[in-house]
Amino acid sequence: MLKLRTLQELKDWRAGLDPTTSVGFVPTMGALHQGHASLLRTSVQECQVSIASIFVNPLQFNEGSDFKRYPRTEDEDCQLLAEFGMDAVYLPTREDIYPDGYECRVRPGPGGELYEGYHRPGHFEGMMTVVLKLFQRVQPHRAYFGEKDAQQLWLVKRMAQDLDLNLLVCGCETVREKDGLALSSRNAFLTAQQRSESVIVYQALCATRELFRSGVHELPRLNQMLTQTLQKYEQTEIEYAEVIDDRTFRPAEVGNPGPWRALVAVRMGETRLIDNMLLGTA
Repeated sequence: MLKLRTLQELKDWRAGLDPTTSVGFVPTMGALHQGHASLLRTSVQECQVSIASIFVNPLQFNEGSDFKRYPRTEDEDCQLLAEFGMDAVYLPTREDIYPDGYECRVRPGPGGELYEGYHRPGHFEGMMTVVLKLFQRVQPHRAYFGEKDAQQLWLVKRMAQDLDLNLLVCGCETVREKDGLALSSRNAFLTAQQRSESVIVYQALCATRELFRSGVHELPRLNQMLTQTLQKYEQTEIEYAEVIDDRTFRPAEVGNPGPWRALVAVRMGETRLIDNMLLGTA
């Protein structure tokens, strides 16, 4: 697997590919785990050549402490990438992505105002800015993102459509532990007790989906199921728990059939967990 550390190295590699070769791209911030494996595996299966990137993007962090404590595990990450058959990895520096004098940003629009956008001001602007830059540099035909970050996936798809980017943004199913907890690099920060209680997030989503599938499409009842289930443990601090319209990423409304999705973000101590589940069409 090639390690490309500069923009020029990336350009040379990309220029050396046959123009008819399909290129898959998996942008990451490193700290790779089995949740990323589904993205890597799908890219390798669907594309002739696959490349990943590892860049801890400072624009996506609201708190400097979060940026500093984010795991940097390049050697382990590159080993995992190679094991899954990736052809190359792009490892840019901060100066490479944001040289002196860099000012431009990508605004996410109304679909990025609520939920993660509200609780993490500037996060989506930073995410979309770096993703667009990476798309421009790698020039992939397909790009792969996890469905666990549903709002991020929605916004990247929106950006690709609105800005006429010539690529397909593909969502990959959330990978979970046996008890349902969505895989995330942040799970490592949970204490033993918090880890045992974290399953409440998955249980709340499943309970809401089951209520929806039973024929209950009344939004107050669905939202109440989400919230009341999450409140089972007193130490679970709810940031948001709501059923949304998956087409607009705004709150679901009676009369708009959706499809609808349940969104959850909670804090357990200093660790923040997000998850979601598609409910269906009302």
